[in-house]
Amino acid sequence: MDNNTKISIRFFDDREVRAVWDEQNNKWWFNVVDVVAVLYGQDDYAKANNYWRWLKRKLIKEQNQPVSTTLGFKFVAPDGKKRLADTLDSDGVISLAKHFPNNNKAVKFLDWFTYSDNSIDGQSKKKAYSFFESNLINEAEIGTAKSLQQIHAYLFGGLYDFAGQIRQKNISKGGFQFAVAHFLGNTLKQIEQMPENTFDEIVDKYVEMNIAHPFMEGNGRSTRIWLDLIFKKRLKRCVDWSKINKNDYLNAMVRSSTNSTKLNGLLKNALTDKINDREIFMKGIDYSYYYEENE
Repeated sequence: MDNNTKISIRFFDDREVRAVWDEQNNKWWFNVVDVVAVLYGQDDYAKANNYWRWLKRKLIKEQNQPVSTTLGFKFVAPDGKKRLADTLDSDGVISLAKHFPNNNKAVKFLDWFTYSDNSIDGQSKKKAYSFFESNLINEAEIGTAKSLQQIHAYLFGGLYDFAGQIRQKNISKGGFQFAVAHFLGNTLKQIEQMPENTFDEIVDKYVEMNIAHPFMEGNGRSTRIWLDLIFKKRLKRCVDWSKINKNDYLNAMVRSSTNSTKLNGLLKNALTDKINDREIFMKGIDYSYYYEENE
């Protein structure tokens, strides 16, 4: 599994935690020693590794079961060589953090993973904010169903047990039936093949992905980030979502399955070339989550 997508996520104190995308299970696995280094407040990798070995033995003895998974994932060690490493998924990371002393580092780290707002949106929004600093998606994969799964798993890992998982059930909203689950795999392959060289082509692809609605929940929040990545890659633009009124956007999305003219106009008028502007991104996340709020 050494060739799977790997990322480094920057956390609250500019530390990095390496992660790998598990294609088979559609989830992110985090390097345990990196997580321990953050929780332990340790800059020395060897000391963090030794602490993890001690803690691992302790937890195994207490719980009488494995506390991490190797899965064959390799990471580059300080000596430059690739070695197998213990990993944890989002649930495992949260569980591990609770075994650390209630120090400032552990509290902040756990806050990043769970957020003080107990709602699903509140918790996932915190992760969405950090997306700006991460190199989550390989540029070559932008616009694929896989990249959308990676985004969804990143936002909702540890919050939904189906994070990153393509739905197996039919769903509808407001009387509109989204793509039939039985054919969803083929539908996503067809969407992937859609051209994305012009603004209109990109919006058409976004509309089709919305109609597909590949996840049980969290489609809009994930797909808007997915759309911005395509705009950035192809047009060197992104959407300033703060310029799009909520009701206008939702009405345009409803109509887009038959006529996307209104949606095209809203998105085109909100395009900006400030693709590296952190404030634009953060405002965009706030508005994206605001669109999902029930009033």
